[in-house]
Amino acid sequence: MKKAYIAIIALVLFSLAVLLPFASSNPDGLEKVTSTFGAQQQTQIWQGLMPDYSVSLIGNGYISTLLAGVFGVCIVGVASLLLGKVISKNQAKNLSA
Repeated sequence: MKKAYIAIIALVLFSLAVLLPFASSNPDGLEKVTSTFGAQQQTQIWQGLMPDYSVSLIGNGYISTLLAGVFGVCIVGVASLLLGKVISKNQAKNLSA
């Protein structure tokens, strides 16, 4: 099972590195609507962990975006695994009761 996790991680990293140059530089839907209708952007209370899909400590834009993607995939993967374990434990407990 450990080899499967390593293979999945390697595949995700390779996919991010290859597909990153094809990412769109156009604004997303919400940004497009606000610019179309002239809405003013309010000051943000919190910038988030990786604003604009980049790591602010890294100067190189490609590597910064790549690291943000890797971190994002890892966070979602770990959260999914933990949630799956909690759900499977609860289901096993309910079935045995």
